[in-house]
Amino acid sequence: MDSNASAQFYRYYEQESMTDEAWQRFDSIRAAVQRSTALPAGVLDVADIGCGAGTQCRLWAGLGHRVSGADINAELIALARQRATAAGMEIGFDVASATQLPWADGSQDLCLVPELLEHVADWRGCIREMARVLRPGGLLYLSTSNCLCPVQQEFDLPLYSWYPARLKRHYERLACTSRPELAGHAAFPALNWFSYRSLGRELEQLGFECRDRFDLIELEGRGRLARLAITALRRLPPLRFFGHMATPYLVLLGVKRRA
Repeated sequence: MDSNASAQFYRYYEQESMTDEAWQRFDSIRAAVQRSTALPAGVLDVADIGCGAGTQCRLWAGLGHRVSGADINAELIALARQRATAAGMEIGFDVASATQLPWADGSQDLCLVPELLEHVADWRGCIREMARVLRPGGLLYLSTSNCLCPVQQEFDLPLYSWYPARLKRHYERLACTSRPELAGHAAFPALNWFSYRSLGRELEQLGFECRDRFDLIELEGRGRLARLAITALRRLPPLRFFGHMATPYLVLLGVKRRA
C-alpha cells in the first residue's frame, strides 16, 4: 500500500472513530456483552484487539474497568494514547499483532474483537491467542465477515462474499496494488469469510461455548410478534440460517469453559 493510501486510511479512522455512529456501535456491543449472565461481576480486565484509535477502550474505561488495547497500526495507537490522556484515562495501548498479543496467559476477563478477523491471514493464530489470554469463564466477543450474506462493505463489488475463492484472491491482489479503492484503501483488506457454524466449530475446539447474534437479542421491551419471531429464529435451524443470510456480518459470543 503506498504512502498516500496509508495516509488516507489513517485520516478515515481518525475521523470515523469520533462519530456518534462509532460510539453507538461500540455501546451496542457493550450492551450485548453485559446482557450475558456469564460476564464476571465487578471490575473487569478488558482487552480491545484491533483497537484502532481507542474509542471502544475509552467507553469501557469510562465504566470503571481496567482496559488494554492493541493494534498493528502505530499511528492509530499514538492517536489512541493522546485521546486517552486528554480524557484523563489510564489505558494501556500496545503496537502488536493479533497473532502475538502482549498480555499474559489468563490475564483478561473480556476480549473484544470487532471487525478484525477477516483482515488477518493467520486468523486461527488470532483466536488461539484470544483463548490464551482469557481466564476460564472469560468472554470473547467477535464480529466479522459473513460468507452467507450477499451484502457486504469490504469490497466495492456486488455479491462479493459469494465469489469463489480464486476470484476473491484476484481482487485482494488488486486492492493491495493497483486498485486500492476496491477495498476503501484499507491497509489490510478482507481476506477471510466465515459462516457462524464454521467459526463456532473452531472456537468450540479451543474450549468455548458459543452463542450467535440471535441468542444475544434482548427480548424484554419488544412486542409480542417480535418476541415470537426471535424465538422462532432461535429454535428452528432453517429460519436461523436464513436469518444469517440476511445479516451482512456475523456475531459470536464465546464463553471460555472452566477447567
